Amino acid sequence: MNYGYIRISTDKQTTENQRFEIEKFTLKKEFPIHEWIEETISSTKKLEVRKFGALLNKMQKGDILVVSELSRMGRNLMQIMKILHDCMEKDIMVYTVKERYELGNNINSKVLAFAFGLSAEIERNLISQRTKEALARRKAEGQILGRPKGSRSQIRKLTGKEEEIKKLREKNISFSAIGRILGVHRFTVSTFIKEQQ
Repeated sequence: MNYGYIRISTDKQTTENQRFEIEKFTLKKEFPIHEWIEETISSTKKLEVRKFGALLNKMQKGDILVVSELSRMGRNLMQIMKILHDCMEKDIMVYTVKERYELGNNINSKVLAFAFGLSAEIERNLISQRTKEALARRKAEGQILGRPKGSRSQIRKLTGKEEEIKKLREKNISFSAIGRILGVHRFTVSTFIKEQQ
C-alpha cells in the first residue's frame, strides 16, 4: 500500500498544497497513492493521539509513505528519528517531496535521516536561544516587554453593535446565542457587555 500523509497545524491552513506536491511527485515516480491520511494537529502531540500514529502501526513491509517534508511527521530530532527508525525496521520506504529524500532500510538513509534531524534540532535551539538572549538584553536595557498597560484598542469586534446586543439581552438571549448571531465567541460578548456597564 502507498500512503500519502498530510498534516496541518491549524484550521486556517490548507491541505491542498501538500496534496498537490505529493500527487505531482508520485505521478513522476509512477506509483499511485492508495490511501490519504489528513489531520489538523500539532506535531508536538503524542503519536498515540494522532492519525499518523495509527498509520505507522498499520503499515507493513513493502509499504510506501509519502510526505511533503519531514517536519510533517515530527517536530524534534528524537521523534523524527524514532519514526524513521521504525519505518526502516519494518522495511517501509519513506519519500519526502521537498527535501527529495528516499529513506529505506540502508545505511545511507540512516545517516541522512540522522544528519537532517540533528541539524533541524540545532537550528530550532539556536533560534530559541537567540530569542531569549534578545529579550534578556531588552529587559536589561530597561525596556518593558509585552503590551503596555492600558494600550488595548478602544475599537472592539462588537463596537457599533451596542443597540443590537441590548435588544437581544432584553429578550433574555444568552451570551452564546448572541455570539452565534454576531459571529463571535460568547466570552467576547460577555467581556464587551461588562466593559459597557
